[in-house]
Amino acid sequence: MIRKCSLEEISDGRLYDTNDMVKAYCNECKGCHACCEGMGNSIILDPIDVMRLTSHLGKSFEELLTDEIELNVVDGLVLPNIKMKKNVCPFLNAEGRCSIHEARPGFCRLFPLGRYYENGGFQYFLQIHECKRAGKTKVKVSKWIDTPDIPRYTKYINDWHNFQKEMQELLKKKLLEEKEEEARNLTILVLNVLFMGIYDDKTDFYQQFDSRLAKLRELIAVK
Repeated sequence: MIRKCSLEEISDGRLYDTNDMVKAYCNECKGCHACCEGMGNSIILDPIDVMRLTSHLGKSFEELLTDEIELNVVDGLVLPNIKMKKNVCPFLNAEGRCSIHEARPGFCRLFPLGRYYENGGFQYFLQIHECKRAGKTKVKVSKWIDTPDIPRYTKYINDWHNFQKEMQELLKKKLLEEKEEEARNLTILVLNVLFMGIYDDKTDFYQQFDSRLAKLRELIAVK
């Protein structure tokens, strides 16, 4: 999601790499679940999030759409997000804890960090206004985001981000040419190829994603 603000407005002024220490840890968030409420449609899911959720819950993407997730337009693309229920995450249990913690979305793993993209890559930054919990201590960024094989995950995030930027430019061009139907069809194509259809959790996700992305690029080139 594109944010129209300066880094100075929302961060501590620093950029972090995965081996850096950042003041984000707060005793496993015990007694607090403020970031699980009132998030609207901001918890946007990417393909690896969907793979984790479908595998963990034993549901297809289409089944998740009936209750736990929904579709919204994000910077021109139709993307899934967690669907709040009465302003609360549907995966927050009666004890106020995340019931899908091991499969939680990348947005949740990252929070309250964000990503700052430049020069073909990205670094992390600390969002100073997002989490009000006091008494935070330092934790290594790689430990905080809790994702195996950080180098491959980093490449995947870059590839996904760059593809979204390419699509946004292509959709903008289609709309300027008054080809609204073509633009709509492209957004549906992205959704169908990268999100629909179960990712095999017994096969390497990144290989599956790369294969789907290559297929999608071929289909878009034909169009």
